[in-house]
Amino acid sequence: MFFTSVYFTTIELLGCFFILNITLAHLMSCSSEEATGFGPIFEEEPLDTVYAEDSPENKISMNCRARANPPAIIKWWLNNWEIKLMEQPDEHFSLVGGNLVITNPDKGKHAGKYVCVAKNVYGTVISKEATVKFGYLNQFPTDEREPVHVKEGQGAVLLCSPPSRYPSEVLFRWIYNDFPNFIIPDQRRFVSQTTGNMYIAKVEPSDVGNYSCFVSSPTIGKSVFSMPIPLLPQIESAPEWAEHINDTEKDVGSELTLRCVAVGKPLPWIRWLKDGYSYGKGELKFSSLTFEDSGMYQCVAENEWGTIYASAELRVVSCAPTFIYNPVKKVLLGAENGRVVIECKPRAAPKPKFIWKRGSELLTNSSRMLIWDDGSLEILNVSKSDEGSYTCYAENDRGKSNSTGTLTITEATKITVAPSDTEAVVGDTTILQCSASFDPSLDITFIWTVDSYVINFYTDFEHYELLMGHENRGDLLIKIIQVRHAGHYSCTAQTIVDNATAEADVSVKGLPGPPGGVRVEEIGDTSVKLRWSLGSDHGSSLIQHVVQTRDFYALDPEDWKTASTSPVFLDGSMESATVINLYPWMQYEFRVHAINEFGAGENSRPSIKIKTWDARPTVAPSEVIGQVGISGELIVTWTPVKPQFFFGKKFGYIVAFKQHEDYEWKWATVEDPETRRYVYKESMTPDTEIQVKVSTYNNKGEGPSSLISHLLTHVISLSAPTEAPLDVYARQVTSTEALVWWLPVYQSPPNWVDGYQIRYWRKYDDNEAAASRVIVHRTVNQTRLENMRPDSHYLIEVRAFNGAGLGPPSDMCFIFPAPSRLLRVYKYVSFNRKWLYLYWDHIYNYWNESYVEGYKILFRKEGERYGKLYTTGRHYIDFPMPETGDYVIEVRARCEGGDGPISQIRVQGEYCLLLIIHHFPTLIMLMIMKFSIISSMCSLQELKYLSHIHRCSSTDVTGIPADLSYCFVLCLGKASLGPESLSVAAVLLLALGWMNLGL
Repeated sequence: MFFTSVYFTTIELLGCFFILNITLAHLMSCSSEEATGFGPIFEEEPLDTVYAEDSPENKISMNCRARANPPAIIKWWLNNWEIKLMEQPDEHFSLVGGNLVITNPDKGKHAGKYVCVAKNVYGTVISKEATVKFGYLNQFPTDEREPVHVKEGQGAVLLCSPPSRYPSEVLFRWIYNDFPNFIIPDQRRFVSQTTGNMYIAKVEPSDVGNYSCFVSSPTIGKSVFSMPIPLLPQIESAPEWAEHINDTEKDVGSELTLRCVAVGKPLPWIRWLKDGYSYGKGELKFSSLTFEDSGMYQCVAENEWGTIYASAELRVVSCAPTFIYNPVKKVLLGAENGRVVIECKPRAAPKPKFIWKRGSELLTNSSRMLIWDDGSLEILNVSKSDEGSYTCYAENDRGKSNSTGTLTITEATKITVAPSDTEAVVGDTTILQCSASFDPSLDITFIWTVDSYVINFYTDFEHYELLMGHENRGDLLIKIIQVRHAGHYSCTAQTIVDNATAEADVSVKGLPGPPGGVRVEEIGDTSVKLRWSLGSDHGSSLIQHVVQTRDFYALDPEDWKTASTSPVFLDGSMESATVINLYPWMQYEFRVHAINEFGAGENSRPSIKIKTWDARPTVAPSEVIGQVGISGELIVTWTPVKPQFFFGKKFGYIVAFKQHEDYEWKWATVEDPETRRYVYKESMTPDTEIQVKVSTYNNKGEGPSSLISHLLTHVISLSAPTEAPLDVYARQVTSTEALVWWLPVYQSPPNWVDGYQIRYWRKYDDNEAAASRVIVHRTVNQTRLENMRPDSHYLIEVRAFNGAGLGPPSDMCFIFPAPSRLLRVYKYVSFNRKWLYLYWDHIYNYWNESYVEGYKILFRKEGERYGKLYTTGRHYIDFPMPETGDYVIEVRARCEGGDGPISQIRVQGEYCLLLIIHHFPTLIMLMIMKFSIISSMCSLQELKYLSHIHRCSSTDVTGIPADLSYCFVLCLGKASLGPESLSVAAVLLLALGWMNLGL
């Protein structure tokens, strides 16, 4: 029965095939006119749209265009229900050339998913779904925002709390004090684009002010800002220590003052605790310490914001004098005619009495000798006669002790050649001489200072060098001298006993120094009074001063411009000027530099930022154009005024229009300063001349009007773009992706360009009508092409489009992909196991592939994503053999059409190879067993099958599967081995694993 049914089914299919051939033959005999007909193919499909609820246009246009013969009938569906415009006319819906126009859209009725359906006698096609959503951006609450109090140097967070909105993608910015003074994020200030909050690190005094969160929705073109948030310095704070007590050890009977200082607002008060009990206020003073004063002391500082503690131990001690810890120096040196101080500082409590002796002679105070209170002995104008042994005796009520040292007098150090005052020019080289005589038994060194700064010849070698031609000379070489090297130089000849110093002044002529104290004293709307202090002329009289300005809209921190001043020429003696021709209501900062015969000097520090007073606008909008829309409405467009010309707060536009014979102008205000379009929704009287002008205004009054634009009220229809994108260029990224660029198309209003359509198809394999398409917004001039077929020749076309349709196509762009064939890679290890040689078969590109420029080799560790990348034009390369670890080497072709597919090969480190060599005799035997056992257990066909399913396909130079051990284990399982054989199999598996390490 089964074969009978199959037989009759076959007969029936043959019959159907016969009837189909007759039908095709009949169709082919039809007229040539019918043969050229075809079903609908979409050239433009509707796009997702977000409509602003308060949009002045009150209209949504859903575009749909299909190519068909005969022309297709266009219908629209909303949320799976057909919009029946003929049977059920709707005041909101209208069909314009296949495009669905929604007038006065309503969120409850018109939000949803739209589908365009094109139909003719050949069939029906359905477009992709396009969603219409209603966007909104609510206003911030009008309640006053709480101020943020912060201490200087601490961080602050200003919360935006943005209003509800759709879509949620918005841009957050912050206004400082006045619009449009926007905060520019930097290393201290950060604005989160997720929450809108602004974070300020290390608040400075200049940060104090009012901040407003500014939210912009680029999708619906609307912006709102919050009520000001005051940032105020924190007035009150908890106590902090400025000075506190530390552990102290004092002699019995000595004086002591314990003091703590704390800062805070309000100022903290201080009290003391001793061993946990109250012990007074303010400072603690002890005129004569006793043992009872020892103990733990605590200083307490407190105000209404907090309390802090500082603790320390006071220990009162007494002992007999001892020189164990600090004896008198055994060897004492002094320079002839100089001064010698011999210290005597034994440990003793209470303070001892001191007596000095030279030999057996008792020393007393005289004109040349003085015994200090701390026990030190001072001798003035020493000579050879003062040489000898000196003994210090110390005694108190606990006992007595002494210590002795020997004094030797040496020859005094003297400067024999002193440096002289020098005058130099920037870039010169000069030498300051310095020589000295000294005791031959001592060593000498020369120390140079400039304005009390000790010159370090190791770090300042670029300009300073110490010339040590002789033992008693230490000249200073100043190379490539600069203005900063001018100053007061001193040479000190130093021994361990004494020193001698000589001084000289070095003056340097060069560029003038920066003026100081640049400040603004008088502020107007277009001018300010500037004052500064003269800088150093550096030896050359000042010729001129130059004032520079930088305004709020400077793009670069160094974008300074020379200002216009009164008087025009500022001579070198002037310390003030009036800066003129400034923009009203603009933030400025100023700097000044001087000029002398050597050129322009260093700029001063910028002045503090100021803002000029506001004034009426003086700039009118340009390129004012009037048009009549499809529904008869008046559309006025213009180029907005740049922000630097707002000249005040509440800047906006006044749009005025009237019929030619009318006397009165109709007008409307536009409050958004960035708006470039106004729509008057009432229909205009046909065939009449309309005059249009646009003026500006701010809080100071109305500015000038633009030139009057004339138009006739013929209702015009939107036309498709008339220009094709130029300079289309494409580059392959991978074998399946490419990037394409083009120059944007600019159309005069109202024929705006809404976006671009990019089509790409295989030249010899695809029908142009079935080309892949990408749609991008008008602000985009590049995109990525995906899902391309390897080894294919592609054609790429770009068109601009708007609501009226597609513009002309660009010139065809051709692209050849990279070869998709894998490289066959081989490896070879050198005899001494130190080098790894890699080579591969060269790939030649086919006619439909891009040219192979070379190869990329990635050497990385197993399990890691990144490694070292090499490029070469040859088809071989060598590497040092890695010592340990497993490595992967990836090789791929590098082509102008992108990179080809990756070929991999694995390498084990040298340590693994040494392990194999150690067991080489055993491995040779196991290798022989390997092939004999496998050949007896598995047929070649089975090995190939097992090799395939377990990925035992990567081969080495011999062609043997590199993962053959896995295939071997499968064969062991197939052979149903006994227990003894299974233990042998385990040993063989280990051996095979070793052999796969690289042999």
